Amino acid sequence: MKFLVYSKNECPYCYKIMRVLEMTGKQFVEYKLGREFTGEEFYDKFGKGSTFPQVLCDDRKLGGCVDTIRFLKEQQIV
Repeated sequence: MKFLVYSKNECPYCYKIMRVLEMTGKQFVEYKLGREFTGEEFYDKFGKGSTFPQVLCDDRKLGGCVDTIRFLKEQQIV
């Protein structure tokens, strides 16, 4: 499983989901707003009104922190 985390600075939910992924031993790549993508690119990819973080697993959009943790539980990872 390959995880991509779209995050922004000073986002507690971004920090939380990256810590959860680290604790499970799952590898992930972090893309940070202003460094790897713009706000416009973020909304083009995830839709207007999307919040941070947004997580993908093997190109499947999982959603934010709560949705990602739900997915990890369903997969019996956490």
